[in-house]
Amino acid sequence: MTQPPPPDPVAVELEKLRGTMAEGFARVDGALALLVQRGDQTDRALADLDNRVDALERGRWPLPSLAAAVGVIGLALSLWQLARP
Repeated sequence: MTQPPPPDPVAVELEKLRGTMAEGFARVDGALALLVQRGDQTDRALADLDNRVDALERGRWPLPSLAAAVGVIGLALSLWQLARP
């Protein structure tokens, strides 16, 4: 009976290196997936904030017009009181 030849040290080291590389790639893939998830959450938060700002801007536009109307009415009342004898 013959004994099997001893394993080649270069092949053993290459197998270890392959395992280390596979582990590193798995870790990088996990980190990238986390970054993509956080980016999606940030995009949703920005879209929500944009919608809220748009709603506030739509609700605010009549305020300057209302202030101008109140000023004109005040001026008209003042002029009316001055014109009365």
